[in-house]
Amino acid sequence: MKQTTQQLGAQDPERKNSPVAWEVEEDTEALRESIPDEAVCFFNDRAYTHGTVVSSGSLLLRCDHGIWLPAGATDNAKP
Repeated sequence: MKQTTQQLGAQDPERKNSPVAWEVEEDTEALRESIPDEAVCFFNDRAYTHGTVVSSGSLLLRCDHGIWLPAGATDNAKP
């Protein structure tokens, strides 16, 4: 059975959101050092457990100890 990925839309800056690490590994490590190691990531005030993959627009994001990491493109992004 295929698991569906929850489509969340864009992050609302007025709500609690965990950061997204968009850049190279060095930036991700600096970001990781600047925030506490958390078991959850937040997206528009909702908590998601470590390892959860969600869809934001055409991108997949994976929760990694309090930071969202890009995890590829959604199926909807394919031409």
